[in-house]
Amino acid sequence: MVIIRRIPSYVFLVMIGIMALIFVCPTAQAQNWMAMPPYNTLWPLWSPALSPVDPTTGLPTPIVTSLTSTTVLPVQPGLTWNPALKNPWLLYNTPLGLAYYDPLLGINLWPPTGFLTGSGVPKPLTLPANYATLPITSSTWITTYVPLGNSALIAYLKTIAPAGPPAVPGPPPVPVFLTPTAII
Repeated sequence: MVIIRRIPSYVFLVMIGIMALIFVCPTAQAQNWMAMPPYNTLWPLWSPALSPVDPTTGLPTPIVTSLTSTTVLPVQPGLTWNPALKNPWLLYNTPLGLAYYDPLLGINLWPPTGFLTGSGVPKPLTLPANYATLPITSSTWITTYVPLGNSALIAYLKTIAPAGPPAVPGPPPVPVFLTPTAII
């Protein structure tokens, strides 16, 4: 003979709560990217150097709030991605404003021309519905292209260095760069 006992309601509520945590927490932790205005390129939430954890919320918080031509990065390179492309761009501060490194095109000023309308107004990207959970950038890509981007920026800075008096020769000071390991 089987005896069926009634499960107390508090046990049922605790079980529901545990199941909700199991299903909700992995989703919240799986958010790898955040859309960055005004263009909707994605900023890496998975990189502590670029999105440190806010001690009050416990959530990764991007070090910048938007990516405009006048954005100043507190660390560089930054990283942004148009998910229509295979790989992201590295972002750098320059005397002419924010710039990005594209492995095919080198250093260019931000934003890319395709991100602007004919009148120069930002043209936001249409992001896929799952943009927040798209995979993180490959560590192989980062370890390969961050040093190349850093070198390209140094070469670029030498080309835009203003001609100074003879007592101040040489290129502008070399900026401090994040290492690939710090970004990963």
